Amino acid sequence: MALFGSPGKLSGLLLRIGQCLFAAASIGVMVSSHGFSNSTAFCYLIASMGLQALWSFGLACLDLQALTSKRNLQNPALLSLFVVGDWVTTILSLAAACSSAGVTVLYSRDLDYCRSPQIPCTRFEASILLAFISWFLLAISSHVTFWLLATV
Repeated sequence: MALFGSPGKLSGLLLRIGQCLFAAASIGVMVSSHGFSNSTAFCYLIASMGLQALWSFGLACLDLQALTSKRNLQNPALLSLFVVGDWVTTILSLAAACSSAGVTVLYSRDLDYCRSPQIPCTRFEASILLAFISWFLLAISSHVTFWLLATV
């Protein structure tokens, strides 16, 4: 069965590349923000996005290799590995993005830290938006691999 985003297919490769790029962009924007290290949630976001970027990059390389050698990645052992890895990184990424969003709301609406020029809330928001986009792409991949595993 060839679902959109299946491992070893072009759509799967594009999803993995998107996940990796958005996670890396989220890390880059957050690290370039002054004062991000004062919040544990922002450090957790960087760690989570780093894990997601590495996972997605590794699977993108595997997809690329499968595409060039015309190998089928849809066997139960590989799909089980993809499902577990995708679900773990999906949950960690969503938790990190949500906790960072909560801290940013606290900073901007409750504590008025964002009025200070030393607190770059727009960068925090941009990094969190990129993290949510990366998570959304990963959620698509994790659902596809789960359904593929269920049908194999």
